Amino acid sequence: MEPLKTVNWGFIGCGVVTEKKSGPAFSMIDRSRVIAVMSRDKEKAESYAKRHNIPRWYSDPLELIDDEEVNAIYIATPPSSHATFAIMAMKAGKAVYIEKPMAASYEDCSRINRISKETGIPCFIAYYRRYLPYFQKVRKIIEDGEIGNVINIQIRFAQPPRDLDYNSTNLPWRVQPDIAGGGYFYDLAPHQLDLLQDMFGCILEAEGYKSNRGRLYNAEDTVSACFKFESGLPGSGSWCFVAHESAKEDRIEIIGDKGMLSFSVYTYDPIELHTERGKEEFCPPNPPHVQLPLIKNVVEHLQGKAICTCDNISATPTNWVMDRILSKI
Repeated sequence: MEPLKTVNWGFIGCGVVTEKKSGPAFSMIDRSRVIAVMSRDKEKAESYAKRHNIPRWYSDPLELIDDEEVNAIYIATPPSSHATFAIMAMKAGKAVYIEKPMAASYEDCSRINRISKETGIPCFIAYYRRYLPYFQKVRKIIEDGEIGNVINIQIRFAQPPRDLDYNSTNLPWRVQPDIAGGGYFYDLAPHQLDLLQDMFGCILEAEGYKSNRGRLYNAEDTVSACFKFESGLPGSGSWCFVAHESAKEDRIEIIGDKGMLSFSVYTYDPIELHTERGKEEFCPPNPPHVQLPLIKNVVEHLQGKAICTCDNISATPTNWVMDRILSKI
C-alpha cells in the first residue's frame, strides 16, 4: 500500500469506546482526520457526527466503505462483525484499525490475515495498552532486570456481576457468545494476554476450564487456565465475573528470582516492585485519550513515517490462546 499523505478515517460503529478512549485521538494527529461515521441507527450516527464535527454519516457500512474520500477504516463494532467489515474494507483497498479482540474467534483472525496478505493492505488492532506509560514502566522494570530472571506469571481477575447481567430479557452483547466470542473473559482477558505476549513472546501451550457458576447468562462466567510461553516460562490465570464485591481483584504478578512485580490492567493501581530494597510503588499517568499513542503510530505507519507492530499478525495469538482456554479449538 502506498503511503497516504492525509489519513481520512471512516468509523464503522460509534459506541461508548469511541467517545473518549479513541474517537477524539484520530483528529489530534497531523494529517489525520475523521470524515465519516456509520451506525445502523441513523439518528445515532447523525448525532455522533454533529457532536464531533464529522461532515458525513451513514447507516450502511457499504456506503461508508465506498466513500471515495475515506482511505482508512476504524472498526468499533462487536467482535462478530470484525472479520466481515475488515475484509470488505481491505478488498476495497482501505487500511483497517480494529477494536480488540481482533475477532470473535481464531478462525476469523485467520480469515483477516489471509485477505491482508493477499491485498497487501495493513490491518492494526487496538491493543493500545502496549503503548501507555503505565505499561511501558512495567516493561522497563522487567527489561532492567529489577526482578532478575522471570520464573512465573499469575493473572488474577474478579469482579461482581454488572447490573445489566441480571436482565435476562436484555443481556449485554458482551455475554452473548455468538456476538462477543464468549462471555466477559473474551472481552477483558485479551488486553491481559496481549500485554504478556508482547513482553514475553507467544504462548505456545494453553489449557483451561470454564464454568457458569452464577447462571445469570449462558456464557462462561468463571475461567481457570494455565499456559506456557515460547521460552518455556509458565503462567496461570483465574477470572471470575460473578464474584462478591469483597473478592474484587485486578492483578498480574511477575515473579522473578530477585523480586516480584505486580500491576493492574484496568484499574491502574500503583505498580508494586518488591526486591531486597523493600517495596517501591510507581504510577505513571496515562493520556486522557488512552488510544492516542497507538493511533499516532498507526497514522505515521500509513504515512510512511514509522512502523507499527500492533498489527493483525501480533494480535492473532491472543485469540488462539483464548479459544484454547475455552476449548473452542
